[in-house]
Amino acid sequence: MCLAIPAKITEVRPDGLAEVDILGVTRQISVDLTPQASAGDYVLVHAGFAIEVVDEQFAQETIELIREFPELAADDLGPTGAPANAAGTGLGGAGGGLAAEFAATFGDVPTKA
Repeated sequence: MCLAIPAKITEVRPDGLAEVDILGVTRQISVDLTPQASAGDYVLVHAGFAIEVVDEQFAQETIELIREFPELAADDLGPTGAPANAAGTGLGGAGGGLAAEFAATFGDVPTKA
């Protein structure tokens, strides 16, 4: 299963990259597939690319589902079947929890030449 994670765009740069917030983790993604996206929009992010602009309500509902049912993201978040933080306690808590897993899953997008 492939998982696209909702993220909020905080800045769009002229080079086709944007800075997003994914559960408190800041990442750079490509917005080449969603040129209509702008700062303040929510997008679905997969493999470092914004693949669709979505409304805030959908984004928040999706984030809550992921928090409530971590097994929905098990294939994408690691071999244990549930995202774990540095303390190994699952969602939340010290060490970053789900946000840390997203950071590990959604590495930086290569910069454009």
